[in-house]
Amino acid sequence: MRTFINNNRNFTRFAWLVLVYLVLVILWGAYVRATGSGAGCGSHWPLCNGVVVPREPRVETIIELTHRITSALSGVLVLAMLAWALRLYPRGYIVRKAAIYSTVFIITEGLVGAGLVLFEWVAHNESVARTISMAVHLLNTFLLLAAVSLTAWWSGAGEEVRLKIRGQGQVSRLIAGAILLLVVLGISGAVTALGDTLFPAGTLREGIAADFEATAHFLVRLRVYHPIIAVITGIYLWLAGGSIAQARPGIDVMVFSKAIRVLVVAQLLAGVLNIWLNVPVWMQLVHLLLADLLWIAVVLLGAAALSQPAAAVHPNPVSLSPSTGD
Repeated sequence: MRTFINNNRNFTRFAWLVLVYLVLVILWGAYVRATGSGAGCGSHWPLCNGVVVPREPRVETIIELTHRITSALSGVLVLAMLAWALRLYPRGYIVRKAAIYSTVFIITEGLVGAGLVLFEWVAHNESVARTISMAVHLLNTFLLLAAVSLTAWWSGAGEEVRLKIRGQGQVSRLIAGAILLLVVLGISGAVTALGDTLFPAGTLREGIAADFEATAHFLVRLRVYHPIIAVITGIYLWLAGGSIAQARPGIDVMVFSKAIRVLVVAQLLAGVLNIWLNVPVWMQLVHLLLADLLWIAVVLLGAAALSQPAAAVHPNPVSLSPSTGD
């Protein structure tokens, strides 16, 4: 049992490290988009400009190639996490399931990234198809972060837990609403960031004026909706977090509820500053980092509020002894 506990703690630390690394890879991916470096390796994948290692690469090529290498390493880390979870936890254990989902979403993340390159939905491409692909990419990234976050969180619970959604009253509905609004906000943010990259404004005044021009590109005209959705989502998260904390007054729920309120304020201020400074690349990365942290906090708030010990769900909980097979 002591060996299992030690291995479990080591697994939990590793899972959190995987999550941190994934966030860094996501930020670098945003840097690739913001700098227009998505076509740095041409339309070749997995090769870069038709070769494994380009000679005398351009800056854009180095940026894109670095993203591909770090993304590939993230896949290796998630696969390692899955292998460890399969060895450590019995069949049916929730951590094992979360690790499996993490693997599914890291694979689809790679496929979406490959599709962006092969269909040339990168660099200065301003098509509807690229816009849709950005939304799909954002949704898959959110699901990946959620799965890895839950893997780390549940593995550190110290006991088997079950996610119980039915019969939770308004708590499950409030969490579902928060997740839905954040997905919509994230997609609108991804589309807005794409518009800022493809159609940069010289000044703040020019940018605002362009948003309301009837002849402007649809990506430009869509930018005006993101701040509105952000304010609505921020108000909802502030109120919902407090209501969930009152309904489930546990320490973890209180911590995540307060963290969400702090992140909401920080994110709204960052959004205002981002617009005021005319969306510089570094501010876009800060804005994205806060968005990812807010998403993770909401997911973990849901896990803390809706999870309970397996013994409370069924009378014969799964043993915590390590499994030797799937």
